Amino acid sequence: MSRKLWAALGLVAALGLGATACAQPAPAGPAAPNDYAKDDNWLCRPGRADACAADQTATVIQANGATTVETFKADPDAPIDCFYVYPTVSRDPGGNSDMTPDLPEKAVADQQFARFGQVCKLYAPSYRQVTIAALRKVMMGQASPGDGELAYADVLAAWKDYLARDNHGRGVVLVGHSQGSRILLRLIKEEIDGKPVQKQLVSALILGMNTPVDPAKDAYGSLPLCRKAGQIGCVISYVSFRADSPPPPTSKFFGKVAEPGMKAACVNPAALAGGPATLHSYFSDRTIMGTAMRPATVWAKDVTVSTPFVALPGLVSAECVSGGGFDYLAVTVHPDKADPRADNIPGDLLVLGQPLKDWGLHLVDVNLTIGDLVAVVGEQAKAYTAAR
Repeated sequence: MSRKLWAALGLVAALGLGATACAQPAPAGPAAPNDYAKDDNWLCRPGRADACAADQTATVIQANGATTVETFKADPDAPIDCFYVYPTVSRDPGGNSDMTPDLPEKAVADQQFARFGQVCKLYAPSYRQVTIAALRKVMMGQASPGDGELAYADVLAAWKDYLARDNHGRGVVLVGHSQGSRILLRLIKEEIDGKPVQKQLVSALILGMNTPVDPAKDAYGSLPLCRKAGQIGCVISYVSFRADSPPPPTSKFFGKVAEPGMKAACVNPAALAGGPATLHSYFSDRTIMGTAMRPATVWAKDVTVSTPFVALPGLVSAECVSGGGFDYLAVTVHPDKADPRADNIPGDLLVLGQPLKDWGLHLVDVNLTIGDLVAVVGEQAKAYTAAR
């Protein structure tokens, strides 16, 4: 497999290095609030043919090269809801995106969220996120033109609209990645923890972001980390790195928090109580930005994949580890030169062919464990429903 090609494409898309990026002009005044009672302001809602209704069919490739096609069907009568805030993907040129979803927003919902339709009804607001153009400036040591408060205000307004218009007392799972996870951490702290709605929180999946937890309590605020199947009202959070490429000692991005006495949460969705476990991953020939691989990834010799996703049972395992002041999900690939399958996975961010080690496997944080996450949420849905 061309791991470098996949990663290079992902980086060009994810950091906006292949497109013009410019600072956003200073606004004439405060941005008008979004009206989330208008369905057009939602990327995904139940019953629509939108980004979250994308085909999730997968080709399963065994170690011996044998293949089967795994079909997918969402459950329109799922007993709980899922509320998703997507990561930094907007290619819009300003510091904050507009409210028109482009291919990147649709593609990331397909990659990271649509599969949850098996176990929950899907809600995902569009929001004026801080863009790749803004991220690129930060990575170049410049001031960000993005307004994080505007992004949060949009998600907060969408959350309030969802509770008032759609929730009807149902259980809900929060799902986020990267910027979306950062927003959800604030939403939990300010709007959920200790409030009446907390009893409806089935779980929070805070992926690709450092969730500060008290080691003595193993909790974010009053929300414990999920440590057993069927546990509800809890948090799953991790950042992922290759086991043989841990966070550099000087890294300031992932696996460490600034709060004194706290550490970054790590919960392995495939082994909630801890320890190593094989991951139920789903990979794709498309990056989270929707950029197609050219040439297509060779997942196995003499195997042509025509489905949107690929599963490679037994190839990847992971374990939460602590080391060097970092806490992270250490991902191990188990190649076999004698079998026809790929011997590595995509996910590294590359610049001029060199991985940005501080970022780990950020591009595929969700792909790595999404099969396990869906299974965990399925068990949580059963437990929540039984407890009502």
